[in-house]
Amino acid sequence: MTSHDDARPPGCPSFEEELINAMNRFANSAQAPDFDAPQILRRTRRRRTIGIAAVAAALIAAGGGTALATSSADSARSTPAATSTATNSDATTVLYITPDGTTIPIDFANLDLTFAKQALLKAQLKTGAITKGVVKGCKPGSVIGVSPHAPKTVKSGATVDLTLCAG
Repeated sequence: MTSHDDARPPGCPSFEEELINAMNRFANSAQAPDFDAPQILRRTRRRRTIGIAAVAAALIAAGGGTALATSSADSARSTPAATSTATNSDATTVLYITPDGTTIPIDFANLDLTFAKQALLKAQLKTGAITKGVVKGCKPGSVIGVSPHAPKTVKSGATVDLTLCAG
C-alpha cells in the first residue's frame, strides 16, 4: 500500500493537519456567544404574565357576558359553595313546571333583586311581595328565600314572593 503523503511535495502539510489548523483558527477567531440571562428571564416572565392575564381576561369576559346574556335561573344556579351558609337551598329554589311537563329547579340564592326579577320574567312567573329578612352571613340585597319554594311546584303565570337580606 502506498501512502498519499509520499505523493506530496516536501513542506506541504497533510490534509488532516490542514483541517486541524483550519478548525483551530476558526475556534480562536470566533467570538463566544453573549447571553444576557437576566434579560432573557425577564422577557420570558413578562410573556408568561401577559399570556396568563390575557387568558384570565378572556375567561372573565366570557363568563360575565354569559351571565349577563342569559341571566336565567338555569345558568345562574349557584353551587352549594356559593350559597350563603345561612340559607337552605330548598328555601331559595322554585320548581318550575314547563308547558311540556318537565320540572326545572330555579335557584335564586345570592341573586340580587334585578337578576331575580329577570329570572322570574324568563320563566313567565310574576314577582309577588318583596320582603326583607335578617340572616347571619348573607349579602345585603340578595335573595334568601322564595315562596312557594321546593318541594312545591309552580306553573307559568304563578306569583313568587321574594325575601331579601336586610344586611
